[in-house]
Amino acid sequence: MTMTGPENLSAPADSEGRELTRKARPNLTGVVDWNVAARTGAALVPAGPRTTRYSAEQAVTELAAASVRAEGPVREVTGLDDGSVVPDALIVDRPGWIRAAADSMAQLTGSGVEAGSAAKFVGKPAGLQAGAMLAFLSTAILGQYDPFTGPDGTLLLVAPNIMAVERALGVPPSDFRLWVCLHEVTHRVQFSSAPWIADYMRRNVEILGETGDEPLADMLGRLVEAVQARRRGEEDPAGGVIGLLRATQAEPQRDALDRLLMLGTLLEGHADHVMDAVGPAVVPSVARIRAAFDQRRKRPANPIQRLLRALLGMDAKVAQYVRGKAFVDAVVGTVGMERFNTIWTDPETLPRTDEISDPQRWVNRVLG
Repeated sequence: MTMTGPENLSAPADSEGRELTRKARPNLTGVVDWNVAARTGAALVPAGPRTTRYSAEQAVTELAAASVRAEGPVREVTGLDDGSVVPDALIVDRPGWIRAAADSMAQLTGSGVEAGSAAKFVGKPAGLQAGAMLAFLSTAILGQYDPFTGPDGTLLLVAPNIMAVERALGVPPSDFRLWVCLHEVTHRVQFSSAPWIADYMRRNVEILGETGDEPLADMLGRLVEAVQARRRGEEDPAGGVIGLLRATQAEPQRDALDRLLMLGTLLEGHADHVMDAVGPAVVPSVARIRAAFDQRRKRPANPIQRLLRALLGMDAKVAQYVRGKAFVDAVVGTVGMERFNTIWTDPETLPRTDEISDPQRWVNRVLG
């Protein structure tokens, strides 16, 4: 795939082109009622782990302090310092994360249901489905940086999930909490140092929302071809159900999804690289935490959980961490962090689909 630059992601410059784009691209506004999604998710989400009030308050206090403490090591390891200050983290429970996630999606895709449009008939049912999805995801999310809300974005840490995982892994709570914060603060630093990323994501999400008049037979033909390619063992950029959904999309939407997947792979892999690169001087048990955490990712889930993970793309998300970290490790090991940071210049310096698994290709293309 060839990465498309910002100039090619925007609408046509002439007025006639803009009008055609508006007619052909209703985007995702009104398709999901995110208020309904937030209420549904909060009603369905299971309670977090049992703990005392003292332990819960202690975790909130320590996570808030760790999110501040993480900024220095992240800046030092990444070499990214735009002079901005990481905002205070918002420590939330599972319903709190659901509300924040729904608000973020509303900001990213458009919110509300257009009066008098067909969207009002699908907004609430879609909101119910999205709410159920958020309820499931809220049990697994440890933290998140949201670049689409607030003047400086929002740094979220889900306290009950962090406490549940640190207990399951049997690792020192203070070390684990700082380790998680290193990952999320890295995301904040990525977006603040390369502010074009947020607009790049928005433009690609808009393209995903475009509709056209493509014949159904063409879409089904691509789906059959994708299934056959999978049987032949050919590599799928997305994998799982996401890969099959990708196969149903027309080329512009498929390319937009690929760009988002590659961006996500880079962001997650870079954050994983940083959280380990700080070393035991910052997180004394970092090697033990990484080993235990990776082992936990590999554990088989029950059949229902495996199905949900596939449907929601969680396995693809884990693959993003693994592939992205391997890419960043390899490039930094070859050229150093300073030259690696060229990657944040603009969309053309992002890795392409054929470069994630072959980092030297990116080095040759971008760094010469």
